[in-house]
Amino acid sequence: MSKHRWFEELQKKIQSGWLLLDEPLNKYTKTRLGGKADVVAAPGTIEEVQAVVSYAYDHNIPILLLGNGSNMVVRDGGVRGIVMYMANFNHINIEGNRMIAEAGADIIEASREAAKACLTGLEFACGIPGSIGGAMAMNAGAYGGEIKDIILQATVMDSTGKIFVLSKDELELGYRKSIITTEGYYVLSAEFVLAQGEQKDIDSVVADLTFQRESKQPLEYPSAGSVFKRPPGYFAGKLIQDSGLQGKGFGGAEVSTKHAGFIVNKKDATASDYIRTIEMVKAEVKKNFGIDLEMEVKIVGEELSE
Repeated sequence: MSKHRWFEELQKKIQSGWLLLDEPLNKYTKTRLGGKADVVAAPGTIEEVQAVVSYAYDHNIPILLLGNGSNMVVRDGGVRGIVMYMANFNHINIEGNRMIAEAGADIIEASREAAKACLTGLEFACGIPGSIGGAMAMNAGAYGGEIKDIILQATVMDSTGKIFVLSKDELELGYRKSIITTEGYYVLSAEFVLAQGEQKDIDSVVADLTFQRESKQPLEYPSAGSVFKRPPGYFAGKLIQDSGLQGKGFGGAEVSTKHAGFIVNKKDATASDYIRTIEMVKAEVKKNFGIDLEMEVKIVGEELSE
C-alpha cells in the first residue's frame, strides 16, 4: 500500500487534527535537521490517536512518535511510514498539589505553571527543552532532579491502540530509560505530585538554574541538547573537552565551544554532518580514555539515497 493510500484513508479518520504528505521534518526538530516524512499526522483527540496507531498496526506501517523534536536527529533521507506529532495535546491542569500534563506539552511550560501555583519539585525542568511525553520516556532530569522524583502515574497507549495507566513503579524509571521506551508505548498524559512551597524560594531556584543553563549551554544554535549519557564515574562533556574536540566537526556541525557535551548546527549542517561529528567524538573519547560514550539522543530515519 502506497503512502498516498495511507494519506487518503487517514484523512477520513482525522477531523479535528491535521495531516501532511511528504512533510520536511527539519521544521519539527531542535537541530533543524531531517528529510521528509511520508506522512505526518497530528491527531486532535485521543480517539484520533487511537485511529492512527490502530491503522498503522493493522497495515504494518512503521510509526514514529514526535514530541517537540528536542532529543532526536532525523537522517537526511527522512522517515518512511507515519510520524505522529503530538502538538495538539498540550494542556496542563493543576488541582491542589497534583499536575496533569498532556504528552505534547513542553516540560519547561509545566515547570512555569507549577511555579505560578507555588508548587515545588519541578524546578529542575525549567530548562529542559523537551515534551512531557519525551521526558517520561527518558526519565528526564537535570540539576539533581528527575521525573521519577515527582511522577505518580502515566496514561499510555500500546501499539494496538489499547489505553491503560502505569503507576510509578510500573514505569520502571531509570537513568534515561523507562518501560515506555522498552515496550514502545505512546504517552498520552502524566500525573505529577508536587509540594506546596514559598513563591520567593521557587523563583530563586528557577532564576539560579536558568542562569546556569543560559551561561553554560549553547542556546544560540540549534542542537539536540546533551548528546551523550553520563558515563559512570565521569562526565561526557569533560571527556570530550579533554580530548580537544571543541570547535571540531564536519560540515556545519561542530562540538560546542561553550559546552563540549553539545553538538550544534552552526551553519547549514546536514544530519549526515551531525552524525559524523557524533561518531568522531565517540571514537576520539574511546581512543583517549577507553570509554564508550552512549548516546542520549535518538537517531531515526534513512540515509539520503544517491
